[in-house]
Amino acid sequence: MAPYIGTAGGRPSLGAIILAEVPLPEQSPIPVVSYARISADIRRDEHGVLDQHKLNRETAARYGWTVVHEFTDNDKSAAKADVVRDDFEAMLKTLRAGELPDGTAVQGVVIVAEDRLARRPGDYERFVEAITYRDGRVFADARGSKDLYSEDTESMGLFGAVISKMEVRKMQRRMRRSHRTRAEQGAPVGGTRPFGWLPDRLTLDPREAPLVRQAVLDLIAGRSLHSIAAQWQREGMKTSLGNDWTSSSIKVTVRNPRICGWRELSGELVRDAAGDPVVGQWEPIVTPEQWMAVRNVFEARKGHYVYRDGRVGNILTRDFRDPNYLLTGFLRCGKPKPDGSLCNASMRVTHNPDCVQHIYTCPGKTVGGCGGSARRGDMVDLFVSEAVLAKLEEANLTTSSEPSEWTNKQEYEDTKDRLEELRVQWAAGNISNDLFFSLAPDLEKRIARLRAEGQNFAAAVERRRNRATTDVAEIRRRWYLPEEEGGLPLSIRRAYIREALHAVIVYPAGKGRKKFNPDLLELVWRED
Repeated sequence: MAPYIGTAGGRPSLGAIILAEVPLPEQSPIPVVSYARISADIRRDEHGVLDQHKLNRETAARYGWTVVHEFTDNDKSAAKADVVRDDFEAMLKTLRAGELPDGTAVQGVVIVAEDRLARRPGDYERFVEAITYRDGRVFADARGSKDLYSEDTESMGLFGAVISKMEVRKMQRRMRRSHRTRAEQGAPVGGTRPFGWLPDRLTLDPREAPLVRQAVLDLIAGRSLHSIAAQWQREGMKTSLGNDWTSSSIKVTVRNPRICGWRELSGELVRDAAGDPVVGQWEPIVTPEQWMAVRNVFEARKGHYVYRDGRVGNILTRDFRDPNYLLTGFLRCGKPKPDGSLCNASMRVTHNPDCVQHIYTCPGKTVGGCGGSARRGDMVDLFVSEAVLAKLEEANLTTSSEPSEWTNKQEYEDTKDRLEELRVQWAAGNISNDLFFSLAPDLEKRIARLRAEGQNFAAAVERRRNRATTDVAEIRRRWYLPEEEGGLPLSIRRAYIREALHAVIVYPAGKGRKKFNPDLLELVWRED
């Protein structure tokens, strides 16, 4: 509307003319931020949150506001308490401060719908407290603007969050029931294509499945996850999502019972009424015994530090370095102490400018050693390698007097039958509740213990079977080759040494440079 211009005698006064010539200052648009969230970005292209921000900018323009920043939580649920929405938290801090980190003022928020903002009442309350921390803030969604300073509006929003939370819980219960039903039927689930199978999730991928099978066999033989991941990276293998393989992602793949045809829910194998694992409809990559052997490898490592070569150790000091040499951790200093006992310190690797090869040496007295023995590393490596290979050829790792049948199998079956008979009698009303619930827990515990014992036995048999198929000539051929040319990885060679030897005692050779004398090395073999 044009300003009123007063007149004097029908003509504009001088003051009115001056007033008419001075333009009124334009009101600057209100600066707001846009918030967008989506729970599952299936296509991994952020199209959902991008569409939300576009709609938010249109809503802001409709009210004469301007979007100065966009907060985005893509692929993050607002219903789960353990999910941290980083940009949601950053937005709350911005609203309390009234400005962005760069000093840009913020006076409101625009969203598509309130369920994009919060699905838990606690989060909605925190948002209302932040946006109303100062007066004059604005808020709008795609349906219109809302006055969050009004108690009625806040109550309706809070009630909506409660209803949303109830709907989410109902949906989660339906999904859990659906997953359980599909699992008990052995049907495959949706989501990302599992590595090793074609998109139908039933048929094995001819290129990926052999890699998973070989990784399982290598892990049983003692190879490390780090070594397998490094090989797959060199060969250009990618995960189902197109990412590089890491030790963690390989561990997730081989620990999944899907590779042997079984199914797991919430960390427990899905079992039928008889207590046996449900067999899925998809083709397995490995046998159940091989999968249990790999699982036992990881179970034995729980609570311990795992070296990159697969060796299990204790909590290490901060200056620890992963083994890069064949015999670190095996060599012990054999220099006698004044009391006649041996030093027995673990020897380390050093380098001498006059020697291109590494040197195994006893650490100094300040770090627990004596510093009194050292030996040329390549010669020690060669001698110990030949001794271990000869031991492998002698034993051939093919014969074992250990039983191939689990001795407690009948006890396991009998205990299951007793529990089932107890349930039948209780269901028929032949025994009281007190008697049933006093006897059943002990039988269930015994079944769980025996089942675990049986799985451990099957894993041990699988490890022995894997050793029985070992081609010692092939091991010898690959022992000295570089890994890039098909040689055995360092972790595999160390595994063979660890299987054969407790330690190698290195006795001092005297002062000055001496010819390598293998008689000064004492190999402490493991008992057959």
